[in-house]
Amino acid sequence: MGSLLRRITHSLNSLKPNTQLIHTNSTPNNVVRAICDSFKSGWSWDALTSKFACVKLDAKLVENVLLELKDPNDAKRALGFFHWVSKRKDFDHGVWSYSITIHILVRAKMAMDARALMESVLKKNVGDSLKFSVVDSLLSSYEVTASNPFVFDLLVQTYAKMRMFETGFDVCCYLRERGLPLSLISYNTLLRVVERSERNALVWKIYEHMVGRRSYPNEETVRILIDALCKEGELRKYADMLDRIHGKRCSPSVIVNTSLVFRILEEGRVEEGMVLLKRMLQKNMVLDTIAYSLIVYAKVKLEDLGSAQQVYEEMLKRGFRANSFVYTLFIEAHCKAGRIDEAQSMMNEMGNMDLKPYDESYNFLIEGCAKAGRVEESVNYMKQMMEIRFIPSLGAFNEMVGKLCEIGDADQANVMLTILLDKGFSPNEITYSLLIDGYARKGKSDEVLKLFYEMESRSLSPGMLVFTSLIKSFCQCGKSEEAKKYFRIMKDRSIAPSISTYEIFLANHFEQGNTERADCLSRNEMVLQD
Repeated sequence: MGSLLRRITHSLNSLKPNTQLIHTNSTPNNVVRAICDSFKSGWSWDALTSKFACVKLDAKLVENVLLELKDPNDAKRALGFFHWVSKRKDFDHGVWSYSITIHILVRAKMAMDARALMESVLKKNVGDSLKFSVVDSLLSSYEVTASNPFVFDLLVQTYAKMRMFETGFDVCCYLRERGLPLSLISYNTLLRVVERSERNALVWKIYEHMVGRRSYPNEETVRILIDALCKEGELRKYADMLDRIHGKRCSPSVIVNTSLVFRILEEGRVEEGMVLLKRMLQKNMVLDTIAYSLIVYAKVKLEDLGSAQQVYEEMLKRGFRANSFVYTLFIEAHCKAGRIDEAQSMMNEMGNMDLKPYDESYNFLIEGCAKAGRVEESVNYMKQMMEIRFIPSLGAFNEMVGKLCEIGDADQANVMLTILLDKGFSPNEITYSLLIDGYARKGKSDEVLKLFYEMESRSLSPGMLVFTSLIKSFCQCGKSEEAKKYFRIMKDRSIAPSISTYEIFLANHFEQGNTERADCLSRNEMVLQD
Protein backbone atom coordinates (compact mmCIF):
# COMPACT_ATOMS: atom_id res chain seq x y z
CA MET A 1 0.00 0.00 0.00
CA GLY A 2 2.78 2.44 0.96
CA SER A 3 4.60 1.69 -2.25
CA LEU A 4 1.44 2.35 -4.24
CA LEU A 5 0.87 5.72 -2.49
CA ARG A 6 4.44 6.74 -3.20
CA ARG A 7 4.00 5.94 -6.87
CA ILE A 8 0.75 7.97 -7.09
CA THR A 9 2.36 10.91 -5.27
CA HIS A 10 5.34 10.80 -7.62
CA SER A 11 3.03 10.72 -10.65
CA LEU A 12 1.03 13.72 -9.37
CA ASN A 13 4.18 15.70 -8.70
CA SER A 14 5.43 14.99 -12.17
CA LEU A 15 2.28 16.58 -13.59
CA LYS A 16 2.86 19.90 -11.75
CA PRO A 17 4.67 22.58 -13.74
CA ASN A 18 8.17 23.48 -12.85
CA THR A 19 7.58 26.97 -11.50
CA GLN A 20 11.22 27.73 -10.96
CA LEU A 21 11.67 31.45 -11.67
CA ILE A 22 13.15 32.53 -14.98
CA HIS A 23 15.59 35.28 -14.09
CA THR A 24 16.25 38.48 -15.98
CA ASN A 25 19.77 37.36 -16.78
CA SER A 26 18.44 34.46 -18.91
CA THR A 27 19.16 34.85 -22.64
CA PRO A 28 16.24 36.11 -24.78
CA ASN A 29 16.15 32.87 -26.76
CA ASN A 30 15.90 30.84 -23.58
CA VAL A 31 13.07 33.03 -22.32
CA VAL A 32 11.18 32.73 -25.63
CA ARG A 33 11.67 28.95 -25.62
CA ALA A 34 10.59 28.67 -21.99
CA ILE A 35 7.43 30.72 -22.56
CA CYS A 36 6.50 28.73 -25.67
CA ASP A 37 7.10 25.40 -23.89
CA SER A 38 4.99 26.56 -20.95
CA PHE A 39 2.06 27.47 -23.20
CA LYS A 40 2.38 24.23 -25.14
CA SER A 41 2.28 22.38 -21.82
CA GLY A 42 -1.01 24.04 -20.94
CA TRP A 43 0.11 25.90 -17.82
CA SER A 44 -2.37 28.11 -15.99
CA TRP A 45 -1.97 31.89 -16.17
CA ASP A 46 -1.16 32.03 -12.46
CA ALA A 47 1.65 29.53 -12.90
CA LEU A 48 2.94 31.45 -15.92
CA THR A 49 2.83 34.74 -14.08
CA SER A 50 4.67 33.21 -11.14
CA LYS A 51 7.41 31.66 -13.26
CA PHE A 52 7.99 34.71 -15.49
CA ALA A 53 7.45 37.40 -12.88
CA CYS A 54 11.05 38.61 -13.20
CA VAL A 55 10.99 38.71 -17.00
CA LYS A 56 10.56 42.21 -18.40
CA LEU A 57 8.36 42.02 -21.45
CA ASP A 58 9.12 44.20 -24.44
CA ALA A 59 7.85 44.42 -28.03
CA LYS A 60 10.69 42.30 -29.45
CA LEU A 61 10.22 39.49 -26.93
CA VAL A 62 6.45 39.41 -27.52
CA GLU A 63 7.01 39.36 -31.28
CA ASN A 64 9.47 36.45 -31.03
CA VAL A 65 7.11 34.37 -28.89
CA LEU A 66 4.19 35.00 -31.26
CA LEU A 67 6.28 34.06 -34.28
CA GLU A 68 7.40 30.86 -32.56
CA LEU A 69 3.69 30.05 -32.18
CA LYS A 70 2.64 31.09 -35.71
CA ASP A 71 1.91 27.54 -36.90
CA PRO A 72 -1.88 26.99 -37.20
CA ASN A 73 -1.62 24.16 -34.64
CA ASP A 74 -0.27 26.66 -32.10
CA ALA A 75 -2.70 29.48 -32.95
CA LYS A 76 -4.79 29.04 -29.80
CA ARG A 77 -1.62 29.15 -27.72
CA ALA A 78 -0.54 32.32 -29.52
CA LEU A 79 -3.91 33.88 -28.70
CA GLY A 80 -3.58 32.74 -25.10
CA PHE A 81 -0.15 34.31 -24.88
CA PHE A 82 -1.47 37.56 -26.39
CA HIS A 83 -4.21 37.78 -23.76
CA TRP A 84 -1.89 36.74 -20.93
CA VAL A 85 0.51 39.53 -21.89
CA SER A 86 -2.44 41.97 -21.95
CA LYS A 87 -2.98 41.27 -18.26
CA ARG A 88 0.60 42.18 -17.39
CA LYS A 89 0.84 45.70 -15.98
CA ASP A 90 4.23 46.35 -17.50
CA PHE A 91 3.23 45.88 -21.14
CA ASP A 92 0.67 47.36 -23.57
CA HIS A 93 0.20 45.77 -27.00
CA GLY A 94 1.05 47.96 -29.95
CA VAL A 95 -0.26 47.69 -33.52
CA TRP A 96 2.59 45.34 -34.44
CA SER A 97 1.79 42.59 -31.92
CA TYR A 98 -1.91 42.91 -32.77
CA SER A 99 -1.08 42.48 -36.46
CA ILE A 100 1.07 39.39 -35.96
CA THR A 101 -1.58 37.76 -33.78
CA ILE A 102 -4.35 38.58 -36.27
CA HIS A 103 -2.33 37.03 -39.10
CA ILE A 104 -1.76 33.89 -37.04
CA LEU A 105 -5.47 33.57 -36.26
CA VAL A 106 -6.54 34.18 -39.86
CA ARG A 107 -4.11 31.57 -41.10
CA ALA A 108 -5.57 29.10 -38.58
CA LYS A 109 -9.11 30.01 -39.76
CA MET A 110 -10.02 31.43 -36.35
CA ALA A 111 -11.96 34.28 -37.97
CA MET A 112 -14.10 35.24 -34.97
CA ASP A 113 -11.08 35.68 -32.72
CA ALA A 114 -9.23 37.56 -35.45
CA ARG A 115 -12.22 39.88 -35.96
CA ALA A 116 -12.38 40.62 -32.22
CA LEU A 117 -8.70 41.65 -32.18
CA MET A 118 -9.22 43.64 -35.39
CA GLU A 119 -12.03 45.64 -33.77
CA SER A 120 -9.89 46.24 -30.70
CA VAL A 121 -6.88 47.56 -32.61
CA LEU A 122 -9.03 49.77 -34.85
CA LYS A 123 -10.66 51.35 -31.82
CA LYS A 124 -7.22 52.08 -30.40
CA ASN A 125 -6.04 53.70 -33.63
CA VAL A 126 -8.75 56.13 -34.69
CA GLY A 127 -7.96 59.44 -36.42
CA ASP A 128 -6.78 60.75 -39.79
CA SER A 129 -3.11 60.60 -38.82
CA LEU A 130 -3.51 56.91 -37.88
CA LYS A 131 -5.77 56.01 -40.82
CA PHE A 132 -3.27 53.65 -42.45
CA SER A 133 -1.35 52.55 -39.34
CA VAL A 134 -3.19 49.23 -39.00
CA VAL A 135 -3.14 48.32 -42.68
CA ASP A 136 0.55 49.28 -42.94
CA SER A 137 1.35 47.07 -39.99
CA LEU A 138 -0.64 44.17 -41.47
CA LEU A 139 1.18 44.61 -44.77
CA SER A 140 4.59 44.69 -43.06
CA SER A 141 3.91 41.56 -40.99
CA TYR A 142 2.24 39.64 -43.83
CA GLU A 143 5.22 37.64 -45.09
CA VAL A 144 6.87 36.92 -41.74
CA THR A 145 3.66 35.23 -40.56
CA ALA A 146 3.08 33.37 -43.85
CA SER A 147 -0.45 34.82 -43.82
CA ASN A 148 -3.12 34.89 -46.57
CA PRO A 149 -5.01 37.76 -48.30
CA PHE A 150 -8.22 37.14 -46.35
CA VAL A 151 -6.74 39.21 -43.54
CA PHE A 152 -7.29 42.35 -45.64
CA ASP A 153 -10.87 41.35 -46.45
CA LEU A 154 -11.40 40.92 -42.73
CA LEU A 155 -9.97 44.39 -42.14
CA VAL A 156 -12.37 46.08 -44.58
CA GLN A 157 -15.34 44.06 -43.34
CA THR A 158 -14.50 45.10 -39.78
CA TYR A 159 -14.39 48.75 -40.82
CA ALA A 160 -17.84 48.26 -42.34
CA LYS A 161 -19.20 46.56 -39.22
CA MET A 162 -17.89 49.42 -37.07
CA ARG A 163 -19.49 51.91 -39.51
CA MET A 164 -16.09 53.43 -40.23
CA PHE A 165 -16.92 53.13 -43.92
CA GLU A 166 -15.09 56.21 -45.20
CA THR A 167 -11.81 55.01 -43.73
CA GLY A 168 -12.70 51.50 -44.92
CA PHE A 169 -13.03 52.73 -48.49
CA ASP A 170 -9.76 54.70 -48.24
CA VAL A 171 -8.08 51.47 -47.12
CA CYS A 172 -9.65 49.64 -50.11
CA CYS A 173 -8.04 52.14 -52.47
CA TYR A 174 -4.77 51.95 -50.53
CA LEU A 175 -4.67 48.15 -50.86
CA ARG A 176 -5.52 48.27 -54.57
CA GLU A 177 -2.60 50.61 -55.19
CA ARG A 178 -0.39 47.94 -53.66
CA GLY A 179 -1.79 45.17 -55.84
CA LEU A 180 -3.99 43.55 -53.21
CA PRO A 181 -7.52 42.95 -54.55
CA LEU A 182 -10.42 42.47 -52.16
CA SER A 183 -13.17 39.90 -52.43
CA LEU A 184 -16.59 40.82 -53.76
CA ILE A 185 -18.01 39.90 -50.34
CA SER A 186 -15.94 42.67 -48.74
CA TYR A 187 -17.10 45.23 -51.30
CA ASN A 188 -20.72 44.18 -50.88
CA THR A 189 -20.42 44.39 -47.10
CA LEU A 190 -19.04 47.91 -47.37
CA LEU A 191 -21.64 48.92 -49.96
CA ARG A 192 -24.55 47.66 -47.86
CA VAL A 193 -23.47 49.53 -44.73
CA VAL A 194 -22.93 52.75 -46.70
CA GLU A 195 -26.28 52.38 -48.48
CA ARG A 196 -28.11 51.86 -45.19
CA SER A 197 -26.39 54.96 -43.86
CA GLU A 198 -27.89 56.87 -46.82
CA ARG A 199 -24.49 58.01 -48.06
CA ASN A 200 -25.47 57.46 -51.69
CA ALA A 201 -22.66 59.53 -53.21
CA LEU A 202 -20.15 57.23 -51.51
CA VAL A 203 -22.09 54.14 -52.69
CA TRP A 204 -21.50 55.11 -56.32
CA LYS A 205 -17.92 56.12 -55.63
CA ILE A 206 -17.23 52.65 -54.23
CA TYR A 207 -18.95 50.97 -57.16
CA GLU A 208 -16.97 53.05 -59.65
CA HIS A 209 -13.79 51.99 -57.86
CA MET A 210 -14.84 48.33 -58.02
CA VAL A 211 -15.55 48.28 -61.75
CA GLY A 212 -12.48 50.38 -62.45
CA ARG A 213 -10.38 47.74 -60.68
CA ARG A 214 -12.18 44.85 -62.44
CA SER A 215 -14.20 43.67 -59.45
CA TYR A 216 -17.47 43.00 -61.20
CA PRO A 217 -20.88 42.91 -59.47
CA ASN A 218 -23.03 39.93 -58.58
CA GLU A 219 -26.76 39.82 -57.80
CA GLU A 220 -26.20 41.07 -54.26
CA THR A 221 -24.26 44.10 -55.55
CA VAL A 222 -27.05 44.93 -57.98
CA ARG A 223 -29.69 44.65 -55.22
CA ILE A 224 -27.75 47.08 -53.04
CA LEU A 225 -27.38 49.58 -55.87
CA ILE A 226 -31.05 49.33 -56.87
CA ASP A 227 -31.91 50.08 -53.22
CA ALA A 228 -29.63 53.12 -53.41
CA LEU A 229 -31.39 54.32 -56.59
CA CYS A 230 -34.76 53.91 -54.88
CA LYS A 231 -33.65 55.94 -51.87
CA GLU A 232 -32.40 58.68 -54.18
CA GLY A 233 -35.67 58.64 -56.09
CA GLU A 234 -33.65 58.08 -59.26
CA LEU A 235 -34.70 54.56 -60.29
CA ARG A 236 -37.63 55.73 -62.41
CA LYS A 237 -35.47 58.37 -64.10
CA TYR A 238 -32.87 55.86 -65.29
CA ALA A 239 -35.40 53.16 -66.13
CA ASP A 240 -37.34 55.63 -68.30
CA MET A 241 -34.14 56.88 -69.93
CA LEU A 242 -33.22 53.34 -70.92
CA ASP A 243 -36.74 52.71 -72.18
CA ARG A 244 -36.22 55.65 -74.57
CA ILE A 245 -32.86 54.30 -75.71
CA HIS A 246 -33.53 50.57 -75.86
CA GLY A 247 -37.25 50.59 -76.52
CA LYS A 248 -38.10 48.24 -73.66
CA ARG A 249 -37.40 47.72 -69.98
CA CYS A 250 -33.79 46.77 -69.20
CA SER A 251 -32.53 44.42 -66.50
CA PRO A 252 -31.62 45.82 -63.06
CA SER A 253 -27.91 45.29 -63.72
CA VAL A 254 -28.03 47.33 -66.95
CA ILE A 255 -29.94 50.10 -65.16
CA VAL A 256 -27.32 50.17 -62.39
CA ASN A 257 -24.35 50.22 -64.77
CA THR A 258 -25.85 52.85 -67.05
CA SER A 259 -26.66 55.09 -64.10
CA LEU A 260 -23.04 54.92 -62.94
CA VAL A 261 -21.64 55.94 -66.34
CA PHE A 262 -24.27 58.66 -66.76
CA ARG A 263 -23.44 60.13 -63.35
CA ILE A 264 -19.76 60.31 -64.23
CA LEU A 265 -20.53 62.02 -67.54
CA GLU A 266 -22.89 64.49 -65.85
CA GLU A 267 -20.05 65.43 -63.51
CA GLY A 268 -17.97 66.34 -66.54
CA ARG A 269 -15.53 63.45 -66.06
CA VAL A 270 -15.93 62.34 -69.64
CA GLU A 271 -12.61 60.51 -70.02
CA GLU A 272 -13.19 58.44 -66.85
CA GLY A 273 -16.72 57.67 -68.01
CA MET A 274 -15.54 56.42 -71.38
CA VAL A 275 -12.88 54.18 -69.83
CA LEU A 276 -15.47 52.67 -67.51
CA LEU A 277 -17.98 52.23 -70.34
CA LYS A 278 -15.37 50.39 -72.44
CA ARG A 279 -14.70 48.04 -69.54
CA MET A 280 -18.41 47.40 -69.09
CA LEU A 281 -18.82 46.65 -72.79
CA GLN A 282 -16.04 44.08 -72.63
CA LYS A 283 -17.96 42.29 -69.88
CA ASN A 284 -21.40 42.72 -71.52
CA MET A 285 -22.54 44.84 -68.59
CA VAL A 286 -24.32 47.32 -70.88
CA LEU A 287 -26.03 46.91 -74.25
CA ASP A 288 -24.37 48.20 -77.42
CA THR A 289 -27.16 50.61 -78.30
CA ILE A 290 -26.96 52.10 -74.81
CA ALA A 291 -23.19 52.41 -75.07
CA TYR A 292 -23.45 54.26 -78.38
CA SER A 293 -26.06 56.63 -76.95
CA LEU A 294 -23.88 57.37 -73.92
CA ILE A 295 -20.88 58.08 -76.18
CA VAL A 296 -23.02 60.56 -78.13
CA TYR A 297 -23.99 62.13 -74.79
CA ALA A 298 -20.31 62.41 -73.83
CA LYS A 299 -19.41 64.08 -77.13
CA VAL A 300 -22.29 66.55 -76.77
CA LYS A 301 -21.16 67.23 -73.21
CA LEU A 302 -17.75 68.14 -74.63
CA GLU A 303 -19.51 70.39 -77.18
CA ASP A 304 -18.02 68.29 -79.98
CA LEU A 305 -21.18 68.03 -82.05
CA GLY A 306 -19.37 66.90 -85.20
CA SER A 307 -17.84 63.93 -83.41
CA ALA A 308 -21.20 63.16 -81.79
CA GLN A 309 -22.80 63.08 -85.22
CA GLN A 310 -20.13 60.67 -86.48
CA VAL A 311 -20.75 58.30 -83.56
CA TYR A 312 -24.49 58.48 -84.25
CA GLU A 313 -23.98 57.66 -87.95
CA GLU A 314 -21.71 54.73 -87.05
CA MET A 315 -24.42 53.51 -84.69
CA LEU A 316 -26.96 53.51 -87.55
CA LYS A 317 -24.53 51.80 -89.99
CA ARG A 318 -24.07 48.96 -87.51
CA GLY A 319 -27.77 48.34 -87.53
CA PHE A 320 -28.75 49.98 -84.27
CA ARG A 321 -32.01 51.88 -84.28
CA ALA A 322 -32.11 55.62 -83.62
CA ASN A 323 -33.76 56.65 -80.36
CA SER A 324 -35.44 59.63 -78.71
CA PHE A 325 -32.61 60.02 -76.20
CA VAL A 326 -30.01 60.73 -78.91
CA TYR A 327 -32.32 63.03 -80.85
CA THR A 328 -33.07 65.05 -77.73
CA LEU A 329 -29.33 65.42 -77.13
CA PHE A 330 -28.94 66.96 -80.59
CA ILE A 331 -32.00 69.19 -80.07
CA GLU A 332 -30.50 70.45 -76.80
CA ALA A 333 -27.11 71.14 -78.40
CA HIS A 334 -28.63 73.05 -81.35
CA CYS A 335 -30.93 75.10 -79.09
CA LYS A 336 -28.10 76.10 -76.79
CA ALA A 337 -26.06 77.21 -79.80
CA GLY A 338 -29.03 79.21 -81.16
CA ARG A 339 -29.46 76.92 -84.18
CA ILE A 340 -33.23 76.73 -83.89
CA ASP A 341 -33.86 75.57 -87.47
CA GLU A 342 -31.56 72.58 -86.99
CA ALA A 343 -33.22 71.75 -83.68
CA GLN A 344 -36.65 71.89 -85.28
CA SER A 345 -35.42 69.71 -88.11
CA MET A 346 -34.34 67.07 -85.57
CA MET A 347 -37.77 67.28 -83.92
CA ASN A 348 -39.45 66.73 -87.28
CA GLU A 349 -37.17 63.77 -88.04
CA MET A 350 -38.24 62.17 -84.79
CA GLY A 351 -41.87 62.42 -85.86
CA ASN A 352 -41.10 60.96 -89.30
CA MET A 353 -39.33 58.00 -87.67
CA ASP A 354 -42.23 57.43 -85.29
CA LEU A 355 -40.03 58.27 -82.33
CA LYS A 356 -41.91 59.92 -79.50
CA PRO A 357 -40.40 63.13 -78.12
CA TYR A 358 -40.43 63.45 -74.36
CA ASP A 359 -40.81 66.40 -72.04
CA GLU A 360 -37.17 67.50 -72.31
CA SER A 361 -37.40 67.52 -76.13
CA TYR A 362 -40.15 70.12 -75.91
CA ASN A 363 -38.55 72.06 -73.05
CA PHE A 364 -35.37 72.66 -75.03
CA LEU A 365 -37.35 73.95 -78.02
CA ILE A 366 -39.67 76.13 -75.91
CA GLU A 367 -36.71 77.78 -74.19
CA GLY A 368 -34.54 77.92 -77.31
CA CYS A 369 -37.24 79.53 -79.47
CA ALA A 370 -38.07 82.05 -76.75
CA LYS A 371 -34.43 83.08 -76.31
CA ALA A 372 -34.12 83.45 -80.10
CA GLY A 373 -37.13 85.80 -80.11
CA ARG A 374 -39.30 83.26 -81.95
CA VAL A 375 -42.07 83.58 -79.39
CA GLU A 376 -44.92 82.24 -81.49
CA GLU A 377 -43.01 79.03 -82.18
CA SER A 378 -42.18 78.74 -78.49
CA VAL A 379 -45.89 79.02 -77.64
CA ASN A 380 -46.78 76.43 -80.27
CA TYR A 381 -44.36 73.90 -78.77
CA MET A 382 -45.82 74.66 -75.35
CA LYS A 383 -49.33 73.94 -76.66
CA GLN A 384 -48.18 70.70 -78.32
CA MET A 385 -46.58 69.64 -75.08
CA MET A 386 -49.72 70.32 -73.08
CA GLU A 387 -51.86 68.42 -75.61
CA ILE A 388 -49.96 65.23 -74.85
CA ARG A 389 -50.24 65.92 -71.10
CA PHE A 390 -46.64 66.88 -70.49
CA ILE A 391 -45.90 69.62 -67.97
CA PRO A 392 -43.11 72.06 -68.95
CA SER A 393 -40.08 72.70 -66.82
CA LEU A 394 -40.11 75.85 -64.72
CA GLY A 395 -37.12 77.28 -66.59
CA ALA A 396 -38.67 76.77 -70.04
CA PHE A 397 -42.04 78.19 -68.99
CA ASN A 398 -40.51 81.27 -67.34
CA GLU A 399 -38.42 81.97 -70.42
CA MET A 400 -41.51 81.88 -72.62
CA VAL A 401 -43.56 83.99 -70.15
CA GLY A 402 -40.82 86.62 -70.04
CA LYS A 403 -40.80 86.96 -73.84
CA LEU A 404 -44.60 87.07 -74.08
CA CYS A 405 -44.73 89.84 -71.49
CA GLU A 406 -42.00 91.76 -73.33
CA ILE A 407 -44.11 91.85 -76.51
CA GLY A 408 -47.19 92.88 -74.54
CA ASP A 409 -48.99 89.54 -74.44
CA ALA A 410 -49.18 88.98 -70.67
CA ASP A 411 -52.79 87.80 -71.09
CA GLN A 412 -51.77 84.72 -73.11
CA ALA A 413 -49.03 83.91 -70.62
CA ASN A 414 -51.50 84.22 -67.74
CA VAL A 415 -54.06 81.97 -69.48
CA MET A 416 -51.41 79.28 -70.00
CA LEU A 417 -50.39 79.52 -66.36
CA THR A 418 -54.02 79.02 -65.29
CA ILE A 419 -54.30 75.87 -67.42
CA LEU A 420 -51.02 74.50 -66.09
CA LEU A 421 -51.96 75.17 -62.47
CA ASP A 422 -54.89 72.78 -62.91
CA LYS A 423 -52.41 70.16 -64.15
CA GLY A 424 -50.18 70.42 -61.09
CA PHE A 425 -47.58 72.90 -62.37
CA SER A 426 -45.73 74.80 -59.62
CA PRO A 427 -44.74 78.39 -60.53
CA ASN A 428 -42.19 80.34 -58.52
CA GLU A 429 -41.56 83.97 -57.62
CA ILE A 430 -39.88 84.62 -60.98
CA THR A 431 -43.01 83.46 -62.82
CA TYR A 432 -45.22 85.91 -60.94
CA SER A 433 -42.66 88.70 -61.14
CA LEU A 434 -42.54 88.37 -64.95
CA LEU A 435 -46.35 88.42 -65.23
CA ILE A 436 -46.63 91.40 -62.89
CA ASP A 437 -44.07 93.27 -65.00
CA GLY A 438 -46.02 92.36 -68.13
CA TYR A 439 -49.28 93.76 -66.78
CA ALA A 440 -47.47 96.78 -65.32
CA ARG A 441 -46.27 97.70 -68.82
CA LYS A 442 -49.90 97.75 -69.93
CA GLY A 443 -50.97 99.76 -66.88
CA LYS A 444 -53.24 96.99 -65.58
CA SER A 445 -52.76 97.46 -61.83
CA ASP A 446 -55.87 95.40 -61.04
CA GLU A 447 -54.35 92.34 -62.74
CA VAL A 448 -51.10 93.04 -60.91
CA LEU A 449 -52.89 92.91 -57.54
CA LYS A 450 -54.74 89.74 -58.52
CA LEU A 451 -51.44 88.02 -59.23
CA PHE A 452 -49.99 89.26 -55.95
CA TYR A 453 -52.86 87.82 -53.92
CA GLU A 454 -52.95 84.63 -55.99
CA MET A 455 -49.33 84.14 -55.12
CA GLU A 456 -50.03 84.55 -51.42
CA SER A 457 -53.04 82.20 -51.59
CA ARG A 458 -50.69 79.52 -52.99
CA SER A 459 -48.38 79.99 -49.98
CA LEU A 460 -45.69 81.52 -52.17
CA SER A 461 -44.25 84.34 -50.10
CA PRO A 462 -43.61 87.35 -52.37
CA GLY A 463 -40.00 88.42 -52.22
CA MET A 464 -38.03 91.46 -53.30
CA LEU A 465 -38.57 90.76 -57.03
CA VAL A 466 -42.37 90.68 -56.77
CA PHE A 467 -42.61 93.71 -54.47
CA THR A 468 -40.34 95.72 -56.75
CA SER A 469 -42.50 94.81 -59.77
CA LEU A 470 -45.63 95.67 -57.81
CA ILE A 471 -44.32 99.07 -56.68
CA LYS A 472 -43.13 99.82 -60.22
CA SER A 473 -46.60 99.01 -61.53
CA PHE A 474 -48.35 101.43 -59.15
CA CYS A 475 -45.83 104.19 -59.85
CA GLN A 476 -46.36 103.79 -63.60
CA CYS A 477 -50.13 104.03 -63.09
CA GLY A 478 -49.75 107.17 -60.97
CA LYS A 479 -50.89 105.40 -57.80
CA SER A 480 -48.15 106.67 -55.49
CA GLU A 481 -50.05 105.98 -52.28
CA GLU A 482 -50.55 102.34 -53.29
CA ALA A 483 -46.85 102.10 -54.09
CA LYS A 484 -45.96 103.44 -50.64
CA LYS A 485 -48.41 101.04 -48.99
CA TYR A 486 -46.75 97.98 -50.49
CA PHE A 487 -43.32 99.42 -49.81
CA ARG A 488 -44.25 99.55 -46.12
CA ILE A 489 -45.60 95.97 -46.27
CA MET A 490 -42.33 94.93 -47.85
CA LYS A 491 -40.29 96.47 -45.05
CA ASP A 492 -42.67 95.12 -42.37
CA ARG A 493 -41.89 91.64 -43.70
CA SER A 494 -38.16 92.35 -43.34
CA ILE A 495 -37.59 92.26 -47.10
CA ALA A 496 -34.74 94.64 -47.88
CA PRO A 497 -35.53 96.95 -50.82
CA SER A 498 -33.11 96.87 -53.72
CA ILE A 499 -31.46 99.90 -55.30
CA SER A 500 -33.88 99.55 -58.23
CA THR A 501 -36.81 99.91 -55.80
CA TYR A 502 -35.48 103.29 -54.66
CA GLU A 503 -34.73 104.28 -58.25
CA ILE A 504 -38.39 103.67 -59.10
CA PHE A 505 -39.49 106.07 -56.37
CA LEU A 506 -36.81 108.57 -57.38
CA ALA A 507 -38.02 108.63 -60.97
CA ASN A 508 -41.62 108.88 -59.78
CA HIS A 509 -40.85 111.93 -57.57
CA PHE A 510 -39.11 113.71 -60.44
CA GLU A 511 -42.07 112.99 -62.76
CA GLN A 512 -44.41 114.51 -60.18
CA GLY A 513 -42.15 117.54 -59.76
CA ASN A 514 -41.40 116.63 -56.13
CA THR A 515 -37.72 117.56 -56.34
CA GLU A 516 -37.28 117.94 -52.59
CA ARG A 517 -38.21 114.35 -51.88
CA ALA A 518 -36.26 113.18 -54.92
CA ASP A 519 -33.22 115.05 -53.63
CA CYS A 520 -33.65 113.34 -50.26
CA LEU A 521 -33.55 109.91 -51.92
CA SER A 522 -30.68 110.84 -54.19
CA ARG A 523 -28.58 111.64 -51.12
CA ASN A 524 -29.07 107.94 -50.09
CA GLU A 525 -31.24 108.72 -47.09
CA MET A 526 -33.53 106.02 -48.46
CA VAL A 527 -36.41 106.97 -46.18
CA LEU A 528 -39.98 107.44 -47.37
CA GLN A 529 -42.11 109.91 -45.47
CA ASP A 530 -45.88 110.12 -45.53
